[in-house]
Amino acid sequence: MAIVWTNDLSVGVNSIDAQHQQLFKMADELFEAGKTGKTKEKIGELLSFLDSYAKQHFSDEEAYMKSINYPGLAEQQAAHKAFVNELTKLKAEYDKSGGNIAVIIGANQMVVDWLTKHISGMDKKIGTHA
Repeated sequence: MAIVWTNDLSVGVNSIDAQHQQLFKMADELFEAGKTGKTKEKIGELLSFLDSYAKQHFSDEEAYMKSINYPGLAEQQAAHKAFVNELTKLKAEYDKSGGNIAVIIGANQMVVDWLTKHISGMDKKIGTHA
């Protein structure tokens, strides 16, 4: 299953959309790696990417929401914190196990949930507020 960015996922804020597209690209690379049996090698790269991505993207997104007095900022911050907490757990499990199947499935599920629920649900509202 390819993970593909489509315009209907656009928030309408170029910097946020560009970062979301980057996340879609990395998720698609993970799924492609799964097709060739290279998921275990790719998972460490994905977790490292997600760590730096989350810090930068969430900071940028929250700064933008503050700048437009977005009423859902606290809800977004809570969702971002939950994502970071989940990522921290996954990274610890990866470091401990070296990328076993549970870590791979957990990372896949986390990314898919984020792409399908958070971006298409919560983040789309940011663009409509601006």
